[in-house]
Amino acid sequence: MSTVLVIGASRGIGLEFVRQYAAEGARVIATARDEVGLARLRELGATALKIDVADPASVSGLAWMLDGEEVDVALYVAGVWSGAGATSPPTQPEFDRVMHTNVLGAMQAIPQVAPLVAASRHGGRFAFITSGMGQIGTVESSYGWTYRVSKAALNMAVVAAQPDYPDVIMVALCPGWVQTDMGGASAPLSVQQSVTAMCATLADLESGHKGAFLHHDGRRYETF
Repeated sequence: MSTVLVIGASRGIGLEFVRQYAAEGARVIATARDEVGLARLRELGATALKIDVADPASVSGLAWMLDGEEVDVALYVAGVWSGAGATSPPTQPEFDRVMHTNVLGAMQAIPQVAPLVAASRHGGRFAFITSGMGQIGTVESSYGWTYRVSKAALNMAVVAAQPDYPDVIMVALCPGWVQTDMGGASAPLSVQQSVTAMCATLADLESGHKGAFLHHDGRRYETF
């Protein structure tokens, strides 16, 4: 039985990862920031851990909570949107909220989780859910300025951390335009469709994908 860790699984894409992996028979460990989210995870049969990725002190206890687990697939799904463009710089609280959730939480998770993934006997994978809006080479608008910056930083964090963990395949994985709070009802992909495709992509990863930036269906982004 494989073990899957989903960080940021209160709802949406993270919760759907839990649902699909649990349905496949995996042992799932997942985090949520409040009791409502934890209850959803328990209903799906997951081992639920209370972690708030926006709080650095909370994330710092993750390794202690996992206590030497062997993890086959780890997912950092937590993320938060920010509006406005370059003409409206973020306030310090807004900047901290977005950066702590989208970037610092991931950077704190890497040294705690990657060694557990490296111990996998099934070829460990560690994916970070990012966004095409973090692709620097194709920016045409400053819309979502702070969010764009955070996702570009997350992509860089994955690339920078990969050499330190040669036994782990680390990827930045874009879910596509999904029918979430951010994507809206007009988005072409349902949460279920996006997660199904990403699970298939994760299953097909090979060593040549280390540090890659991928679409949900496994296609590579040409540039960052």
